[in-house]
Amino acid sequence: MSQAAARFNEPMNHHWMPFTANRQFHEAPRIIARAEGVYYWNSAGEKLLDAVSGLYTTPAGHGRQEIREAVTQQLQELDYAPPFQFGTPGSFRLAHELAQMLPEGLNRVFFAGSGSEAVETALKIAIQYHRVRGQGQRQRLVGRARGYHGVNFAGWSVGGMVKNREAFGLGLPGVAHLRHTHIEANRFTMGQGEHGGVDLADDLQRLVDLHGGDTIAACIVEPIAGSTGILVPPKGYLERLRAICDTHGILLIFDEVICGFGRTGHAFAADAFGVTPDIMTLAKAITNGNIPMAAVAVRQGIQQAIFDAAGPDAVEFFHGYTYSAHPVACAAALATLKIYRDDALFARGAALVPKFLEQIAGLADIPIVTDTRGYGLLGAVDLATQGGPGLRGFAVMRRCFEQGLVLRVAGDTVILAPLFITTESQLDEMFTLLRGVLKSV
Repeated sequence: MSQAAARFNEPMNHHWMPFTANRQFHEAPRIIARAEGVYYWNSAGEKLLDAVSGLYTTPAGHGRQEIREAVTQQLQELDYAPPFQFGTPGSFRLAHELAQMLPEGLNRVFFAGSGSEAVETALKIAIQYHRVRGQGQRQRLVGRARGYHGVNFAGWSVGGMVKNREAFGLGLPGVAHLRHTHIEANRFTMGQGEHGGVDLADDLQRLVDLHGGDTIAACIVEPIAGSTGILVPPKGYLERLRAICDTHGILLIFDEVICGFGRTGHAFAADAFGVTPDIMTLAKAITNGNIPMAAVAVRQGIQQAIFDAAGPDAVEFFHGYTYSAHPVACAAALATLKIYRDDALFARGAALVPKFLEQIAGLADIPIVTDTRGYGLLGAVDLATQGGPGLRGFAVMRRCFEQGLVLRVAGDTVILAPLFITTESQLDEMFTLLRGVLKSV
């Protein structure tokens, strides 16, 4: 047992941890007790470098005083108000500020509490939009293999990660999937691959040809698939999806829960790739990870169609959550957006990208590495499987923690997503630690 585990004495059996091998964890717990800047500290007081921005959540750094003060002030003024039929000042201010930074046309914002809730909301908006326009037959949803869209029923149904699906049945009816974009021809590529983009996107056209375009409500993709191992879209892929959707009246949804708020070197991946969806889901970095919150950005015309179909005094959208636009979450988000602006953090993160991608690519000389790829401040390293799927990846994650590095693994893929405030010397530290661990396993 590590020194950190030895100093952790809280009872653990009552907490059922998410996406965790609970019994293994109890034997060797990895406890994070404190955070500041780009570092964590474990329960023994040992320092750990954060290489994945919390969980893609905290690019502005841990322990930001500005957010703490905004949350404290909001709690003193208003802790909670019901979001159904009542409003609070912060929610309208936040929606307005988001509308100013979102891609043109995405200027209507619906708030939720998590990325999973945002996806559920987006898909329901898409279905209702078609229904009120007299196209209620558009019930089919299209996702993508190796996609991740949260853990609610709709989200894992359109998602394409096998372990997230196999224990829970068939999922929603009428869901189809495109192929994923991780292909052999684009291995060891930083940025967008040259191969396969149009052909892979034409999977959507093949579904149109098979089922009829007028049966498909929406196609949802992550611009860069994050949780499955940073799958960057090949050149032409997103553009072709947009064209097919336009031709057949299908709504295109971008899940930017991971990609949004500067992770690609631009405010949103839609900006980075020059493709604007009809609906976009946001979460994680919207509050710098301080308070759970999510949002769905929608084209004005979609909202207007739903509004026009309802009477002037009627509820237009029978959907929402107890914590939609929570006042404290709104305060945290407003403070976070101010930090992004005042500290020019998106530009600061973008300045790190060349060195970061160079470091990711440089790991290709390690014998167990089978692929490296990245875009913006998202990078992935595939490892040769040993002893069974995921075992080597888990060993790397555990050993990195012991050596002072917190990162994420998906199966046998190591994922890195540094904070925007990371310095070049801290990047060097990150990759020195990772290289040492990869060579040792």
